[in-house]
Amino acid sequence: MLVIDKGDTAFMLVATVLVLMMILPGLALFYGGLVRAKNMLSILSQVLGIAAAAILVWVGWGYSLAFSDGGPLVGGLSKAFLRTVTGASAFPTFTRGVGIPELVFAAFQMTFAAITAALIVGALAERAKFGAVMLFACLWLTLVYAPLAHMVWSPGGLIYAMGALDFAGGTVVHINAGVAGLVGVLFAGKRIGFLREATPPHSLAFAVVGAGLLWVGWFGFNAGSALEAKGAAAIAMMNSFVAPAAGILAWMAAERIVSGKPSLLGGASGAIAGLVAVTPAAGTAGPLGAMLLAAAAALACYGFVARVKHRLRLDDTLDVFGIHGLGGIVGSLGTAIVTAPALGGYGGADYSTGRQLLVQAAAVAIATLWSAAGSALAFWLVRATIGLRVAEEAEREGLDLADHGERAYNH
Repeated sequence: MLVIDKGDTAFMLVATVLVLMMILPGLALFYGGLVRAKNMLSILSQVLGIAAAAILVWVGWGYSLAFSDGGPLVGGLSKAFLRTVTGASAFPTFTRGVGIPELVFAAFQMTFAAITAALIVGALAERAKFGAVMLFACLWLTLVYAPLAHMVWSPGGLIYAMGALDFAGGTVVHINAGVAGLVGVLFAGKRIGFLREATPPHSLAFAVVGAGLLWVGWFGFNAGSALEAKGAAAIAMMNSFVAPAAGILAWMAAERIVSGKPSLLGGASGAIAGLVAVTPAAGTAGPLGAMLLAAAAALACYGFVARVKHRLRLDDTLDVFGIHGLGGIVGSLGTAIVTAPALGGYGGADYSTGRQLLVQAAAVAIATLWSAAGSALAFWLVRATIGLRVAEEAEREGLDLADHGERAYNH
């Protein structure tokens, strides 16, 4: 019989609300500021709609598929619509005999599912139908996200049993969303005028406000993954300070060296890259390791976004793969390195960096392949049924009017 800890419960309630703030308004403003003015309401509507759909899918069957007993790849439906989860149900923390209400744990994980699905639309911004991204999100959460969450975080899951380290979602959230976004770009194709017309962000002010809200909310994301208000949460909190700080300075320094001018957008991008990278290592890295990991990820993401993406002619509108996918890969692999006690990590006396690196590489490979295959199926189903992309006239006019009949600005 688990004893519900009131302090841990209060901590997790706050963490859950912080992650919701990452989505609305954080991600919505970040994405909204980065697109052209004629598409701002479109991206806000997509983030809002996907968050709502994800909540209902998660309560309906997503939580059960992810966190009920089942096989190594997916759980069952014993907790569908939370029918066996009550206010008295407890979910264990990492302290023996102590738990939090399972409804709180389910809500916390629900916010993870919602933001992961919402991240993907950044890759398809300015050309995907509202109805298409809504249908895709429901399919993707069912086919891809819930099974991968089960594999990584459920004791019966394949990747969990391998011993992979993923404290707060390097594979489940960031690699998963990044790879899905990349697949979506291949299905949707390039925007009209890509690499021929200028498409600058219409409001860097909104984007930076959104990035700031993401950073604040990330404390709930990372520290909350400790599930209790104890030492692991404190470690994750400190790492969530130093990692984005290192990412900001690394990205801006790279811009200064390459182009002569560090940009505000680069700083915001570096913060997100640093947070993405430290997410899987948030509870096992020390501050030094977190800083080094974040800086390495920011430099890798900068190189991809500034150079490689255009050479590949890849129209990932808001760099979902370039920051979340690549940053998640660097972070997940680097977790094996920064968890080592020699770098101040918490791997323990018998920790083996080489052995853990092999496990992390296997986890990254499984997550990448699972996300690519499942996302391709979901995008194919959407394109074959209702279509994925708006008409050319609608894209030129802007999706705010074409899809929603509204304008963000009436001047």
